[in-house]
Order: sequence, then C-alpha cells, then structure tokens
Amino acid sequence: MTVDSIQKVAIVGTTGRIGGVFAEALVQTGKHTVTGLTRQGSHGQQPDGVRHVEVDYDDEASIVDALRGQQFLVITLGVYVPEEVHHRIAVAAGKAGVPYIMPNIFGYPVLEHAKKDEQGLNNVVHARVDHVRSNGVSSSIRLPCGFWYEWSLATGEQWFGFTIKSRKVTFFDDGRRTLTVSTWDQCGRALAALLSFPESGASPSVADFKNQDLLIYSFRVSQRDMLDSLHRVLGTTDDDWEITYESVEKRIADGDKEIAKGIRTGRPKALYGRAFRTDNATADFADTMSTANEVLGLPTEDLDEATRRTVQMVEDGWNPLGLAV
Repeated sequence: MTVDSIQKVAIVGTTGRIGGVFAEALVQTGKHTVTGLTRQGSHGQQPDGVRHVEVDYDDEASIVDALRGQQFLVITLGVYVPEEVHHRIAVAAGKAGVPYIMPNIFGYPVLEHAKKDEQGLNNVVHARVDHVRSNGVSSSIRLPCGFWYEWSLATGEQWFGFTIKSRKVTFFDDGRRTLTVSTWDQCGRALAALLSFPESGASPSVADFKNQDLLIYSFRVSQRDMLDSLHRVLGTTDDDWEITYESVEKRIADGDKEIAKGIRTGRPKALYGRAFRTDNATADFADTMSTANEVLGLPTEDLDEATRRTVQMVEDGWNPLGLAV
C-alpha cells in the first residue's frame, strides 16, 4: 500500500540561512504547507509562502501546540544555542505526534569508533539522534552533507582558510586534501525531493530513509581547487594572493587552545582542521560511501557558480559573525 506524500512540514529556524533555504525549496514544490517556528519577538525575515508561528522554546507546551498535526519537523539551530533546546523540541515533537524529525545534524557522517579528540563532536551527533529516538514516537532522518561551501569559504580564515577581501589564504599542509562539501541550494533540493516521495510503499519513499543518513553532496574539492575557482571568478592568479602554509596538527592544537580560552573562532579552527586530516575516514565521504544524489535526482552543480555566489556575498557585506572576510 502506498501512503500519500508528506504535506505538513514544520521548520525550526526559517529566518536563518539553511532553514530559509529548506523552506523556500519546499514552498516551490507546491506540495507542502510549511510552518516556520521562530522564537517569540524574533525580527528575522520569513521566506514567502511560509506560515509563521512564534513559540517559547523554554516552554514545552508552547512547542507542542505549534507542532500538532505536523508530519515532518526539520530542526535548524545556531551553533551557540544550548543543547537542551534541541532536546526540548524533540520531546515536544513526540508529544505532538510528529512521525519524522530531521535533527540539527548536518556536516559529516560519524563512525561508531571515532578518534579520541573527535569523540566530542560525535557525542553531540549521537545525543541529538537520541533526543529523537527517546521521544518514543518520531523517527530521525539525518542529512549529512559535508561543510556548507558558501558559508565555509565566505566566513573567514578560521574556516576554509580564506580571507577573500584581502586576498589571503592559509593552506593546511599542502592545500590538496579533498573534502566533500555541499551548497545550501543542494541541501534544499535534497529535502524537497525526499518529501516529494510517497511516505511509504514502493521505493523510493520517505520511509526508506527512516533512522538513516541521507547522504548528499555538491562537490569534492581541495583548498587548491577553491583557490583556482576564485582565480577564474575574480581574474586573479597566485601572485595576487598572499599564500601561507600551516600544518593541520598545529591548526587543530591552536583551535583547541582558543576554545579553552573562550575564543569562539577556536571551534571552527579545530573542527575544520580535523576534517582536513588525511586519515579522516568520512571527510570525503562521496568518494567512499554511497550517496542519495541519484535517487533524489540532484543536479551536478558548477563549482565556479557557487564560488561566484560566495564572492558576491562577501562583496555585499555578508558577515554574520563580524569577522574580517
């Protein structure tokens, strides 16, 4: 028996970048009623076509009321939001009877046996999956997609090593370690394609991915590839850039020291540094693991177009963290 497609989708954080992309992609299909949950008093801009509901994330009952009747919940939260908020949302979703939750787990798939200094991140991933599992009602569908390309290239040196405005780049080791990454648009297309499938029945269906990773990607690229793309977009050469080199292990150690001192840019330094280790088993997952790109009908994207969008973001002053970019 085939069950109809999911129609009612709630998204936490539609005024944020990835939450907004998810909402826009779903609205464009014309198949879904999208409800955006935002904190009371938020002044963020909702995407067109999204039903807006304000909630008190400190009040479980408020969240339950907002989620009643929803069939799929996507949680997108900022990196500094307390972990208990994610847990409270997942518990409330269970009480509201939401059958599916996409938890706030993007980035890279995790392995059961992580390196000792990578266990902290893996523990966060496992905890958020457990938030869903423990509510007794919802199933999780996770969307590992690698680092977000535009964010990581535009935000500053502590991420992919680039400071675009001042034409500076720090290569980690030799700059040729390949990572799997995704654009925001590809993530939006993936969610929209998934929720356009029937909920269950003949494959492909949403239920096929119940309590699993939905692996998707845009590019497999190194820092060298990114700089070459920037050259094509900007009309520059290596001579126009200040290129420095730093070992991955030093970068990780420096990031960990900054974290201990409460310096917030230490977190991306350490996180990205660990991804660029040559022995990281999942950072280039598109080379070694099966992805859902084909079954979802995702397009092959143009790297230079994604780089061009990123450069335009920087030139337009996009700077969410107030850093030198």
